[in-house]
Amino acid sequence: MRIILHSDLNNCYASIESIAHPEYKSIPIAVGGDPEKRHGIILAKNELAKKCGVKTGEALWQAKSKCPSLLILPPNFPLYQKYCAAARAIYMQYTDLVEPFGPDEAWLDVTSSTSLFGSGEKIAEEIRQRIKKELGLTVSIGVSYNKVFAKFGSDYKKPDAVTVITPENYKEIVWPAPVEELLFVGPSTLRELNRRGIFTIGDAAATDKERLIRALGKNGERVYFYANGMDTSPVMHIEEKFPVKSIGNSVTPPRDLRNYEDARILMCILSESVAKRLRENSLMCTGIQIYLRGTDLISRERQKKLKFPTNISSDICKEGMELLKLCHDFTVPLRSIGIRGIDLISADSPRQFSLWRDEEKELKKESLELTVERIRKKYGKESIVRSVILTDDILKKSNEPKQTQAFREH
Repeated sequence: MRIILHSDLNNCYASIESIAHPEYKSIPIAVGGDPEKRHGIILAKNELAKKCGVKTGEALWQAKSKCPSLLILPPNFPLYQKYCAAARAIYMQYTDLVEPFGPDEAWLDVTSSTSLFGSGEKIAEEIRQRIKKELGLTVSIGVSYNKVFAKFGSDYKKPDAVTVITPENYKEIVWPAPVEELLFVGPSTLRELNRRGIFTIGDAAATDKERLIRALGKNGERVYFYANGMDTSPVMHIEEKFPVKSIGNSVTPPRDLRNYEDARILMCILSESVAKRLRENSLMCTGIQIYLRGTDLISRERQKKLKFPTNISSDICKEGMELLKLCHDFTVPLRSIGIRGIDLISADSPRQFSLWRDEEKELKKESLELTVERIRKKYGKESIVRSVILTDDILKKSNEPKQTQAFREH
């Protein structure tokens, strides 16, 4: 049987700030985004802020209303990366099967390490104590026989704790928990499960697998296997990289998007970045996925297959706008928008020419885009700008969108 750990640095960013600034230890603090750029959400909070009800992911104004004395700090990512790298260095003294899950979390497969260091629980306790002593941070670690339950275990008891979940006790520990605590059950999946009377992980485990597949597609099978402790996914080697499953960009602009003209400006900016990154990775996408988050804070995603693979921004933008018009009418303005190239293939893959499109025109579009890219590289990003982007002085500032590879639902 495998022995998997999941280690999660508690309140990572806020805890590191308290180490760097000891004067913050006795006051409620949080690390937050930039409210002027509308990235004003809580990224991390310390225990004092947590006791006031401050939650990760909520708006800064919401956190302030709960805790008026809350000190909100701008993120210092180089400092956080230094501590997270030090934690990984400790993990690697026990195994080279260390798979990061974000900057402050990681899975460790210590199955082959027990002959040297003792049981999985003993290794977890030793790591917990070392991180506290050597880094000044606390960590919660789940110990189990698969990655999903190990992750559940690290969330089960916080802060500074070790939780062991076994084939003998998982039904008592895992099954009573709300189904949204199962890995990768995000808001959209949760809504579909709740609609069908599935509220706990035990409910999902007891539901017929085919029923879940009908409701959720492939994700339904995953929910069934995860709820029943049947996850067999391996922990990757520390030097092994995930294959790029998608390349996408999203942005929260300085103001809400109220019509298709607004959306086109952002879609154009995002599509240019996606296309550039596809070419840098010698890839083409055969599908498009868009992400929408309204002012009602409800998020949605829609996707479509393409007739022809592409890494051209105009094609990506056109397909994204068509998808947007099919699924959103701006009754609710958009707060955030994103687009992603999915189902990627190598740019060197053989191309199937078609009688139904002008192949010469397609080659010219590709040549033009590469020329524009070379000019921008030489003279700067603003040397050539699409005219549609210049039609709104506020939205055109959204020129540094968030980059995402391999989407995960949280």
